[in-house]
This record gives sequence, C-alpha cells and structure tokens, in this order.
Amino acid sequence: MLALWKKELFTFFSSLTGSLVIAVFLVLNGLFLWVIPGNLNILFGGYANLDGLFYMAPWLYLFLVPAITMRLFADEKKSGTIELLLTRPLSDWQIVTGKYLAGLSLVILSLLPTLIFFYSVASLAQPGGNVDAGAIWGSYIGLLMLAGAYVAMGVFTSAITDNQIVAFVLAALLAFVFYSGFDSLASVPFFDGFRFFIVSMGIDSHYQALSRGVIDLSDVLYFLGLIVVFLGLTRLVLSSRRW
Repeated sequence: MLALWKKELFTFFSSLTGSLVIAVFLVLNGLFLWVIPGNLNILFGGYANLDGLFYMAPWLYLFLVPAITMRLFADEKKSGTIELLLTRPLSDWQIVTGKYLAGLSLVILSLLPTLIFFYSVASLAQPGGNVDAGAIWGSYIGLLMLAGAYVAMGVFTSAITDNQIVAFVLAALLAFVFYSGFDSLASVPFFDGFRFFIVSMGIDSHYQALSRGVIDLSDVLYFLGLIVVFLGLTRLVLSSRRW
C-alpha cells in the first residue's frame, strides 16, 4: 500500500497535476486575501483573521480536488492496468486506501504553505500575535476534514467510470450537493419541519461549527463517517468486477 501511495504521488508531480493544483490554490487565495480589494482582503478588512481563506478554500477545493482524484481509477481502467493492480498482493481496502491517501496528501501539501498567511496575520496584528488562534486552528481542522470528504467522493466517482472528465464532473457535483445542496433544500418552505435534520446532513454546518474553534465529536464523526461511506462504496465497485 505504501508503494502504491508513493507511485500515485510520483505520478501527480511527474505530470504537473500536483504542482498545478497547489499553485492555483495558493495563487488564487493570495490574490483575494492580499491583492484584490474586497470583503475577503485582509488588509482592507482591518481585522487580524483568516476568514477569507476559510470561506474561499471549500469552493476552490470543489474543483481542484476532483481534478486531483479524477484519474486515480479512471486512468487505470482506460489503460487496462486496473486488472494488473487487482492481481497484486493487496486487498481491495488497501488499494482504495492507498489511492485515497495519495489524493489527501496532495491536498495537505497545498494547505501547508497557507500557514505563511497565518504567520503574516499574527505579525501584522496590533499588538503582535493578537489573533484568535483557536478559531484559526479549528478552521484548519475543519478544512482538512472537508477536503478529506471531497477526496473520498472523488475516489468513488473515479472508480465508477473510465472517463476522467465524467469522473471530474460527478465528483464536483457530488461535493457541491453535500456542501451547499442540503442548505438550499432546507430553505424550501415545504421542508420547514425537517430543516435542522436536512442542514445537519450537509457539510457546511459541520464545517462552520469546527471553524468556531470548538472541536465537537459529532462534527468529527460526521466527516469520518462520510469518508468511510464513500471509500466503502469504492471498495464495493472494485469488488463488483470479480462477481
């Protein structure tokens, strides 16, 4: 499984996919947070926080994560190497987990450089270091959980098709439904009696709760459960080829 993880990471960076995703994520965040005037600009806002980063990142990952995961299984199927992979001394869970960890590792690598923004905001604050560190670290944990769920969805959609574009569109659509779709559904007057339940099924409410710096077990379990469900579905898709 470790060899599969290394192989996928090497493929990401040898094809410029990894470098491009990281560069796009950092450049767009840097422009909106420090250069382009607006509500997200830290300098124009006058407050020492990273709310703009944690507002933008889920929407950027909505497209960048599917771009990372779309080839994980779809490319193997199209090239015919999926059969070779399945004959290796690896269980289906190990194959799925190895692919998933590779995608998640790339997301983490894109997130690590944003710690420079954290350091910059803390340095610019008056007095120095006067930032809500708890809320910021909570937001980082929430963003990591959210990205992990996106990666699991992307791995699943890549496993059900041999077309990378189809896998990308399905992953982006699935991530959008879970991030924003349930909130939109809950706003329909017909569902007023079930509003709390419907909202709790979406990612945004749990992400916002973690962003306040309160690490609640129910929010963590929600994200872990979502990841396990989609990885389990991916494993089921792989197993179905042997039925």
